[in-house]
Amino acid sequence: MQQAVSPVQVELGSEAKAAVKQALSMSQQKTERKQLTWTQISKSLLAGGIAGAVSRSAVAPLERLKILMQIQGNEKIYKNSLQGVKHMWQTDGLKGLFKGNGLNCIRIFPNSAIKFLCYEQITRKMSHVSLDQGGDGQLTPGLRLMAGAMAGIVGMSATYPMDMVRGRITIQEGTNAPYRGMVHATASIVRNEGLFALWRGWVPSVIGVVPYMGLNFGVYETAKDLIIKYYGYRDERDLSVATRLTCGALAGTTGQTFAYPFDVVRRRLQVSGWQGAQALHADHGQAVAYRGMVDCFVRTVKEEGVQGEVDCFVRTVKEEGVQ
Repeated sequence: MQQAVSPVQVELGSEAKAAVKQALSMSQQKTERKQLTWTQISKSLLAGGIAGAVSRSAVAPLERLKILMQIQGNEKIYKNSLQGVKHMWQTDGLKGLFKGNGLNCIRIFPNSAIKFLCYEQITRKMSHVSLDQGGDGQLTPGLRLMAGAMAGIVGMSATYPMDMVRGRITIQEGTNAPYRGMVHATASIVRNEGLFALWRGWVPSVIGVVPYMGLNFGVYETAKDLIIKYYGYRDERDLSVATRLTCGALAGTTGQTFAYPFDVVRRRLQVSGWQGAQALHADHGQAVAYRGMVDCFVRTVKEEGVQGEVDCFVRTVKEEGVQ
Protein backbone atom coordinates (compact mmCIF):
# COMPACT_ATOMS: atom_id res chain seq x y z
CA MET A 1 0.00 0.00 0.00
CA GLN A 2 1.55 3.32 -1.11
CA GLN A 3 1.52 6.34 1.14
CA ALA A 4 0.62 9.81 -0.14
CA VAL A 5 3.59 12.16 -0.48
CA SER A 6 3.21 15.38 1.50
CA PRO A 7 4.66 18.77 0.38
CA VAL A 8 7.11 18.52 3.25
CA GLN A 9 8.52 15.26 1.88
CA VAL A 10 8.93 16.78 -1.60
CA GLU A 11 11.05 19.60 -0.26
CA LEU A 12 13.39 17.29 1.67
CA GLY A 13 16.93 16.98 0.36
CA SER A 14 18.46 13.64 -0.60
CA GLU A 15 20.23 13.18 2.75
CA ALA A 16 17.06 13.91 4.70
CA LYS A 17 15.10 11.48 2.54
CA ALA A 18 17.69 8.77 3.22
CA ALA A 19 17.42 9.42 6.95
CA VAL A 20 13.63 9.14 6.85
CA LYS A 21 13.80 5.87 4.88
CA GLN A 22 16.31 4.44 7.38
CA ALA A 23 14.12 5.38 10.32
CA LEU A 24 11.07 3.81 8.68
CA SER A 25 13.06 0.67 7.90
CA MET A 26 14.29 0.36 11.53
CA SER A 27 10.74 0.87 12.80
CA GLN A 28 9.45 -1.89 10.52
CA GLN A 29 12.19 -4.28 11.67
CA LYS A 30 11.31 -3.63 15.33
CA THR A 31 7.67 -4.41 14.60
CA GLU A 32 8.60 -7.64 12.84
CA ARG A 33 10.81 -8.75 15.74
CA LYS A 34 7.94 -8.30 18.17
CA GLN A 35 5.82 -10.88 16.33
CA LEU A 36 6.25 -14.43 17.62
CA THR A 37 4.72 -17.16 15.46
CA TRP A 38 2.98 -20.25 16.81
CA THR A 39 5.74 -22.34 15.24
CA GLN A 40 8.35 -20.55 17.34
CA ILE A 41 6.19 -20.92 20.45
CA SER A 42 5.75 -24.66 19.82
CA LYS A 43 9.47 -25.11 19.31
CA SER A 44 10.16 -23.28 22.58
CA LEU A 45 7.66 -25.43 24.48
CA LEU A 46 8.94 -28.67 22.97
CA ALA A 47 12.60 -27.83 23.53
CA GLY A 48 12.03 -26.79 27.14
CA GLY A 49 9.89 -29.83 27.93
CA ILE A 50 12.24 -32.39 26.38
CA ALA A 51 15.31 -30.81 27.96
CA GLY A 52 13.68 -30.85 31.39
CA ALA A 53 12.46 -34.46 31.13
CA VAL A 54 15.80 -35.79 29.87
CA SER A 55 17.89 -33.96 32.47
CA ARG A 56 15.68 -35.11 35.35
CA SER A 57 15.76 -38.73 34.19
CA ALA A 58 19.56 -38.61 34.01
CA VAL A 59 19.82 -37.77 37.73
CA ALA A 60 16.69 -39.56 39.01
CA PRO A 61 18.55 -41.73 41.59
CA LEU A 62 20.35 -38.70 43.03
CA GLU A 63 17.12 -36.71 43.01
CA ARG A 64 15.28 -39.34 45.02
CA LEU A 65 18.21 -39.71 47.43
CA LYS A 66 18.30 -35.95 47.93
CA ILE A 67 14.61 -35.83 48.87
CA LEU A 68 14.95 -38.75 51.27
CA MET A 69 17.93 -37.09 52.96
CA GLN A 70 16.10 -33.76 53.19
CA ILE A 71 13.13 -35.30 54.99
CA GLN A 72 14.90 -37.69 57.38
CA GLY A 73 15.59 -36.53 60.92
CA ASN A 74 18.48 -37.22 63.27
CA GLU A 75 18.05 -40.99 62.92
CA LYS A 76 19.89 -41.16 59.61
CA ILE A 77 18.79 -44.02 57.37
CA TYR A 78 20.65 -42.49 54.44
CA LYS A 79 24.16 -41.46 55.49
CA ASN A 80 25.93 -40.76 52.20
CA SER A 81 25.60 -41.25 48.45
CA LEU A 82 27.04 -44.75 48.16
CA GLN A 83 25.23 -46.15 51.17
CA GLY A 84 22.01 -44.40 50.17
CA VAL A 85 21.96 -45.76 46.62
CA LYS A 86 22.81 -49.23 47.95
CA HIS A 87 19.92 -49.05 50.45
CA MET A 88 17.46 -47.98 47.74
CA TRP A 89 18.61 -50.88 45.56
CA GLN A 90 18.26 -53.40 48.39
CA THR A 91 14.82 -52.09 49.37
CA ASP A 92 13.13 -51.69 45.99
CA GLY A 93 15.59 -52.91 43.36
CA LEU A 94 16.29 -51.04 40.14
CA LYS A 95 12.79 -49.57 40.20
CA GLY A 96 13.58 -47.98 43.55
CA LEU A 97 16.32 -45.85 42.01
CA PHE A 98 13.78 -44.25 39.68
CA LYS A 99 10.75 -44.15 41.99
CA GLY A 100 8.74 -41.03 41.28
CA ASN A 101 10.68 -40.27 38.10
CA GLY A 102 7.74 -41.02 35.81
CA LEU A 103 5.58 -38.47 37.59
CA ASN A 104 8.52 -36.09 37.74
CA CYS A 105 8.88 -36.24 33.95
CA ILE A 106 5.17 -35.63 33.53
CA ARG A 107 5.45 -32.65 35.86
CA ILE A 108 8.75 -31.30 34.60
CA PHE A 109 7.65 -31.30 30.96
CA PRO A 110 5.03 -28.55 31.36
CA ASN A 111 7.07 -26.92 34.12
CA SER A 112 10.23 -26.58 32.03
CA ALA A 113 8.25 -25.70 28.94
CA ILE A 114 6.37 -22.90 30.70
CA LYS A 115 9.56 -21.52 32.27
CA PHE A 116 11.41 -21.70 28.96
CA LEU A 117 8.63 -19.92 27.06
CA CYS A 118 8.04 -17.30 29.77
CA TYR A 119 11.74 -16.46 29.98
CA GLU A 120 11.96 -16.02 26.20
CA GLN A 121 8.83 -13.86 26.14
CA ILE A 122 9.88 -11.70 29.09
CA THR A 123 13.43 -11.14 27.83
CA ARG A 124 12.12 -10.45 24.32
CA LYS A 125 9.75 -7.81 25.71
CA MET A 126 12.52 -6.25 27.79
CA SER A 127 14.78 -6.14 24.75
CA HIS A 128 12.09 -4.47 22.66
CA VAL A 129 11.48 -1.87 25.35
CA SER A 130 15.20 -1.11 25.34
CA LEU A 131 15.19 -0.75 21.54
CA ASP A 132 12.14 1.52 21.61
CA GLN A 133 13.90 3.76 24.12
CA GLY A 134 16.97 4.06 21.90
CA GLY A 135 19.07 1.36 23.58
CA ASP A 136 20.91 -1.55 21.99
CA GLY A 137 18.43 -4.20 23.18
CA GLN A 138 21.01 -5.98 25.36
CA LEU A 139 19.88 -7.06 28.84
CA THR A 140 21.87 -6.41 31.98
CA PRO A 141 22.52 -9.25 34.47
CA GLY A 142 19.93 -7.66 36.77
CA LEU A 143 17.24 -7.79 34.10
CA ARG A 144 18.14 -11.39 33.27
CA LEU A 145 17.83 -12.29 36.95
CA MET A 146 14.42 -10.62 37.15
CA ALA A 147 13.20 -12.40 34.01
CA GLY A 148 14.42 -15.76 35.29
CA ALA A 149 12.73 -15.30 38.66
CA MET A 150 9.41 -14.34 37.06
CA ALA A 151 9.54 -17.31 34.68
CA GLY A 152 10.40 -19.66 37.55
CA ILE A 153 7.48 -18.53 39.70
CA VAL A 154 4.99 -18.97 36.86
CA GLY A 155 6.28 -22.44 35.97
CA MET A 156 6.46 -23.66 39.56
CA SER A 157 3.01 -22.35 40.52
CA ALA A 158 1.35 -23.91 37.47
CA THR A 159 2.53 -27.42 38.36
CA TYR A 160 2.94 -27.31 42.15
CA PRO A 161 0.21 -29.86 43.08
CA MET A 162 1.98 -32.42 40.86
CA ASP A 163 5.26 -31.71 42.64
CA MET A 164 3.63 -32.19 46.03
CA VAL A 165 2.16 -35.56 45.01
CA ARG A 166 5.40 -36.61 43.39
CA GLY A 167 7.33 -35.77 46.58
CA ARG A 168 5.21 -38.15 48.63
CA ILE A 169 5.36 -40.97 46.08
CA THR A 170 9.14 -40.58 45.88
CA ILE A 171 9.74 -41.35 49.57
CA GLN A 172 7.55 -44.47 49.65
CA GLU A 173 9.56 -47.60 50.38
CA GLY A 174 8.88 -51.31 50.22
CA THR A 175 5.67 -53.08 49.30
CA ASN A 176 3.41 -51.38 51.88
CA ALA A 177 3.26 -48.07 50.03
CA PRO A 178 0.17 -46.02 50.95
CA TYR A 179 -0.24 -44.66 47.41
CA ARG A 180 -0.68 -46.77 44.28
CA GLY A 181 -0.01 -43.96 41.84
CA MET A 182 -0.56 -40.31 40.98
CA VAL A 183 -4.36 -40.43 40.72
CA HIS A 184 -4.77 -42.48 43.91
CA ALA A 185 -2.34 -40.24 45.80
CA THR A 186 -4.09 -37.05 44.69
CA ALA A 187 -7.53 -38.40 45.60
CA SER A 188 -6.29 -39.62 49.00
CA ILE A 189 -4.66 -36.30 49.87
CA VAL A 190 -7.74 -34.29 48.92
CA ARG A 191 -10.07 -36.69 50.77
CA ASN A 192 -8.02 -36.95 53.98
CA GLU A 193 -6.29 -33.56 54.19
CA GLY A 194 -8.33 -31.20 52.05
CA LEU A 195 -7.81 -29.58 48.67
CA PHE A 196 -5.37 -26.95 49.92
CA ALA A 197 -3.02 -29.69 51.13
CA LEU A 198 -1.89 -29.99 47.50
CA TRP A 199 -0.29 -26.55 47.88
CA ARG A 200 1.42 -27.28 51.20
CA GLY A 201 4.92 -25.79 51.08
CA TRP A 202 4.07 -23.38 48.26
CA VAL A 203 5.20 -20.25 50.14
CA PRO A 204 8.84 -21.31 50.69
CA SER A 205 8.84 -22.57 47.11
CA VAL A 206 7.91 -19.12 45.80
CA ILE A 207 10.49 -17.45 48.03
CA GLY A 208 13.17 -19.95 47.06
CA VAL A 209 12.43 -19.83 43.34
CA VAL A 210 13.41 -16.15 43.17
CA PRO A 211 17.14 -16.68 43.85
CA TYR A 212 17.18 -20.12 42.25
CA MET A 213 15.57 -19.42 38.89
CA GLY A 214 16.81 -15.86 38.79
CA LEU A 215 20.44 -16.83 39.29
CA ASN A 216 20.08 -20.03 37.24
CA PHE A 217 18.85 -18.28 34.12
CA GLY A 218 20.77 -15.09 34.72
CA VAL A 219 24.18 -16.64 35.40
CA TYR A 220 23.82 -19.12 32.53
CA GLU A 221 22.89 -16.50 29.92
CA THR A 222 25.41 -13.98 31.22
CA ALA A 223 28.22 -16.55 31.27
CA LYS A 224 27.47 -17.51 27.67
CA ASP A 225 27.42 -13.86 26.58
CA LEU A 226 30.73 -13.12 28.28
CA ILE A 227 32.40 -16.10 26.59
CA ILE A 228 30.94 -15.16 23.19
CA LYS A 229 32.22 -11.59 23.49
CA TYR A 230 35.61 -12.60 24.91
CA TYR A 231 36.41 -15.06 22.11
CA GLY A 232 34.63 -13.09 19.39
CA TYR A 233 32.12 -15.80 18.50
CA ARG A 234 29.19 -14.97 16.23
CA ASP A 235 26.53 -16.37 18.56
CA GLU A 236 25.93 -19.17 21.07
CA ARG A 237 25.94 -21.81 18.31
CA ASP A 238 29.73 -21.52 18.27
CA LEU A 239 29.96 -22.63 21.91
CA SER A 240 31.17 -26.19 22.53
CA VAL A 241 29.22 -28.76 24.51
CA ALA A 242 31.83 -28.62 27.30
CA THR A 243 31.42 -24.84 27.53
CA ARG A 244 27.63 -25.14 27.77
CA LEU A 245 27.94 -27.80 30.48
CA THR A 246 30.33 -25.60 32.43
CA CYS A 247 27.97 -22.63 32.20
CA GLY A 248 25.07 -24.85 33.28
CA ALA A 249 26.95 -26.26 36.25
CA LEU A 250 28.03 -22.80 37.37
CA ALA A 251 24.49 -21.43 37.02
CA GLY A 252 22.83 -24.36 38.78
CA THR A 253 25.30 -24.38 41.67
CA THR A 254 24.96 -20.64 42.20
CA GLY A 255 21.17 -20.72 42.20
CA GLN A 256 20.88 -23.81 44.39
CA THR A 257 23.31 -22.45 46.97
CA PHE A 258 20.98 -19.56 47.78
CA ALA A 259 17.72 -21.48 47.45
CA TYR A 260 18.60 -24.78 49.13
CA PRO A 261 17.29 -24.04 52.67
CA PHE A 262 13.89 -23.19 51.20
CA ASP A 263 13.91 -26.46 49.25
CA VAL A 264 14.47 -28.43 52.47
CA VAL A 265 11.57 -26.64 54.18
CA ARG A 266 9.32 -27.18 51.16
CA ARG A 267 9.90 -30.94 51.18
CA ARG A 268 9.33 -31.21 54.91
CA LEU A 269 6.11 -29.21 54.77
CA GLN A 270 4.83 -31.42 51.94
CA VAL A 271 4.97 -34.48 54.22
CA SER A 272 4.16 -32.66 57.47
CA GLY A 273 1.99 -34.90 59.65
CA TRP A 274 1.78 -37.61 56.97
CA GLN A 275 2.23 -41.07 58.46
CA GLY A 276 3.94 -42.27 55.31
CA ALA A 277 7.00 -40.24 56.37
CA GLN A 278 7.05 -41.62 59.91
CA ALA A 279 9.90 -44.04 59.20
CA LEU A 280 12.10 -41.14 58.06
CA HIS A 281 11.22 -38.50 60.64
CA ALA A 282 9.14 -39.19 63.74
CA ASP A 283 8.42 -37.42 67.02
CA HIS A 284 7.19 -39.63 69.90
CA GLY A 285 6.09 -42.31 67.47
CA GLN A 286 4.21 -39.95 65.14
CA ALA A 287 5.21 -38.27 61.89
CA VAL A 288 6.60 -34.80 62.55
CA ALA A 289 4.08 -32.01 61.90
CA TYR A 290 4.99 -28.34 61.42
CA ARG A 291 2.81 -25.28 61.99
CA GLY A 292 4.28 -23.44 59.01
CA MET A 293 7.43 -22.30 57.23
CA VAL A 294 8.95 -20.41 60.16
CA ASP A 295 8.27 -23.26 62.59
CA CYS A 296 9.93 -25.69 60.17
CA PHE A 297 13.01 -23.48 59.83
CA VAL A 298 13.38 -23.02 63.58
CA ARG A 299 12.84 -26.66 64.52
CA THR A 300 15.14 -27.98 61.81
CA VAL A 301 18.04 -25.76 62.87
CA LYS A 302 17.37 -26.30 66.57
CA GLU A 303 17.08 -30.11 66.37
CA GLU A 304 19.54 -30.91 63.59
CA GLY A 305 21.69 -27.85 62.94
CA VAL A 306 22.96 -26.99 59.47
CA GLN A 307 25.80 -29.52 59.11
CA GLY A 308 23.41 -32.38 58.43
CA GLU A 309 22.25 -30.79 55.18
CA VAL A 310 25.71 -30.49 53.61
CA ASP A 311 25.80 -33.98 52.10
CA CYS A 312 22.43 -33.76 50.36
CA PHE A 313 23.39 -30.29 49.15
CA VAL A 314 26.36 -31.91 47.40
CA ARG A 315 23.89 -34.30 45.73
CA THR A 316 22.00 -31.29 44.45
CA VAL A 317 25.14 -29.65 43.06
CA LYS A 318 25.89 -32.81 41.08
CA GLU A 319 22.33 -32.86 39.72
CA GLU A 320 22.47 -29.26 38.59
CA GLY A 321 25.69 -29.90 36.70
CA VAL A 322 23.94 -32.56 34.61
CA GLN A 323 20.71 -30.63 34.18
